[in-house]
Amino acid sequence: MAFMKLAKSGTLSLNETMQDMRNAGRRVFQFGFGESPFPPPKRVQEALREWAGRTEYTPVAGLPPLREKIAEFHHEADRYPIAADQVLVAPGTKPLLYNIMQAFQPGEVYLLGPSWVSYAPQAALARHQVVPIRTTFEERWRVTSESLEAAIRTHGLADRQKLMVLNYPGNPDGLSYSRAELEGLAEVMRAHGLWVVSDEIYALLDHTGQHVSLATIYPERTLVTTGVSKWCGAGGWRLGALILPPHAPKALLDALIGLGSETYSCAPAPIQGAALAAYQLDSEVHQFLNAQRKVLSAIGAVIYRSLVDAGLRVHPPQGGFYLLLDFSPFADQLARRGLSSDKRLCERLLEESGVALLPGSSFGMQSEALTARLAYVDFDGRAALRDFAACQFRAARHAANMLQGIAEISNWLRSC
Repeated sequence: MAFMKLAKSGTLSLNETMQDMRNAGRRVFQFGFGESPFPPPKRVQEALREWAGRTEYTPVAGLPPLREKIAEFHHEADRYPIAADQVLVAPGTKPLLYNIMQAFQPGEVYLLGPSWVSYAPQAALARHQVVPIRTTFEERWRVTSESLEAAIRTHGLADRQKLMVLNYPGNPDGLSYSRAELEGLAEVMRAHGLWVVSDEIYALLDHTGQHVSLATIYPERTLVTTGVSKWCGAGGWRLGALILPPHAPKALLDALIGLGSETYSCAPAPIQGAALAAYQLDSEVHQFLNAQRKVLSAIGAVIYRSLVDAGLRVHPPQGGFYLLLDFSPFADQLARRGLSSDKRLCERLLEESGVALLPGSSFGMQSEALTARLAYVDFDGRAALRDFAACQFRAARHAANMLQGIAEISNWLRSC
């Protein structure tokens, strides 16, 4: 019998491996799985308890009051008009992203190297041609208007639909785009009629709070994905949202509703009820977001400096909680140990030092580039927020375990 060949998500697979090692008594430095360390606000947790008894199916697009709340929330947060009928709610952004891929006729999907692990498999499942856009450390792993134009001219066919996925602040690199950079990209997108999925799931964790949504620059064909996984610390609750363009074709909306009805039916009613409490951009949420940004920015800076001291190439993070490490300064000595691929590098590092990183090739990078993603979330988020509120937050103290992990990386590299 023949079955589809599709590997398990690299992030989920590594998380299971780390848990197995811990169960066997091994110490593991958890840099591999990117899960928010912060708890959802108390009022959101209380709302979930209040809604726990609600068992009904909701409309496929989500509860109307929740769609209204999300529209109002992002109108204020991202500073562009959004109507409730532009918003679709689902059990996480992953099914929304996949259904967007399915809603378009097979065509070309342009993806950065690096980009999140599930974009390429989802595009392939939807029978699109995946067109990678290679980036470099010197370009800050960003797509430029020139590299996008070159990719389209090289691989684009006039009669095929073109879709691009842009994620910023980025997973796996923690980097973002300026308004000027987005404006340059938008010129190319508009000239070629690209549809763009702007995955802005980390937008509210921009360390300066100055995220610029592509939808403010290229509103006619930008689909924004967001949710409560990152900014609200509710990853396992699985609630995502899609913000469609203001004049999206009815056929696109109908396709997405139809696909949702045949796959996930609706997001769980209790989670939607909790989200009603989350999507209120009042002083409590502003304080919650500000505290997270300050904590992540400070910890990210400490981790960044430690990695640079260890001899790795890395850019300081701008949002979220990831760094993309470049091991190329150690390429020769790693090659002498037979470590010429990022996957083997990460496997040996985990075996010999207990440090868990995810190889860059999981994110569409070339394996020989020797890159790996580090998630700096191995700290007590509740305690960090408490200390921040009491003006007692010290990044190095909360990052102590992660700094020890980086010391292990440094020691391991010196022993190569």
